[in-house]
Amino acid sequence: MRKKVELQVDAKAIKDLTNGYPLILKDAIVTNEVSIEEGSLLHLVDKNGGYIATGYYGAQNKGIGWVLSRKEKELIDVKFFAKKIREAAEKRADFFASEQTSAFRIFNGEGDGIGGLTIDFFNGFYMVSWYSEGIYSFRKEIYEALKEAVNTRGVYEKLRFNTNGQYIDQDDYVSGEKGEFPLIVQENGMNFAVDLNDGAMTGIFLDQRNVRKALRDSYSLEKTVLNTFSYTGAFSVAAALGGAAGTTSVDLAKRSLPKTIEQFSVNGIDFESQDIKVMNVFDYFSYAARKGLKFDVVVLDPPSFARTKKMTFSTAKDYPKLLKDALAITNDNGVIIASTNNASFNMKKFKTFIDKAFKDAGTRYKILEEHQLPEDFTVPHNFPEFNYLKVVIIQVIN
Repeated sequence: MRKKVELQVDAKAIKDLTNGYPLILKDAIVTNEVSIEEGSLLHLVDKNGGYIATGYYGAQNKGIGWVLSRKEKELIDVKFFAKKIREAAEKRADFFASEQTSAFRIFNGEGDGIGGLTIDFFNGFYMVSWYSEGIYSFRKEIYEALKEAVNTRGVYEKLRFNTNGQYIDQDDYVSGEKGEFPLIVQENGMNFAVDLNDGAMTGIFLDQRNVRKALRDSYSLEKTVLNTFSYTGAFSVAAALGGAAGTTSVDLAKRSLPKTIEQFSVNGIDFESQDIKVMNVFDYFSYAARKGLKFDVVVLDPPSFARTKKMTFSTAKDYPKLLKDALAITNDNGVIIASTNNASFNMKKFKTFIDKAFKDAGTRYKILEEHQLPEDFTVPHNFPEFNYLKVVIIQVIN
């Protein structure tokens, strides 16, 4: 039997929770410190003991758990999870029917009613990511519910909840057919190779789908494209398929080289005609400036935080400098695709970073497009702070 804990919530938090705010914040709880087991059900009440919501306890960086239901009598069981997953899958009916795209998110955590849990679809295979021990304690019910709600070819999982948010290394296979990797998936007609059992990453960030399409369809033809922090080169593939005159992919990780070669190859692109560099992006900026190299399009999609032997980089602090370095090697009237997935600031704040960089460089600019999370990455209604992705496509005006 799962433990139930009653917690009193302060007045301000009651208003937010009643309006649909999904996260249970630590400082919203009035009850004196009690030790609570991960996965315990939380019965949230006001000062008179009146019911507010039911949640689960799962500590993660921002809160102590998530709201699951606002109906006092609702049971949190297989039926509950199956209904949530089925409703989420129905919302993505167009993706399931698409002949151009076979990789997308079918369940986006709090946006679909269960914070701390995401489920991605890869050509019949499902990948479940768990973001706290609390939600992971429901795995038996959730896997049963997944089987009930959708047809799974095979299921893999990622455990992302150890003490400092790092991926927990394990065999990620759960059930069903074992995948033959790399598995080839489609995205807007492009091919991408993914591996669901190879550490924390799969080979593609699904939240950038619309941005890759924009790069391919509107900004690549006969252009030179620099893809920084390129990971497996997905943006470079999009640019090459959009008719780029040439692509350069730069990433510090050694495995980015074979992975990028693989992505070009599954699209029938001669990787030898593309430039792939394994080096620190900031060193590459200096190298390109020394050599007088300039690009028509520069893609900037850095990790929120990175540390190398020589430096630490944080988007919240260093994005203006990153943009300024990119500007120095961008052609007149060139385009910069500036992106961040740092959830600690919003789009308005991100645009101040852009403004600062261009002012410091004494250069004018025009915003051509803005993107946030694509439609399969549902976010809670009324709470835009959960829409972590911010992408601004900027034209440099000289």
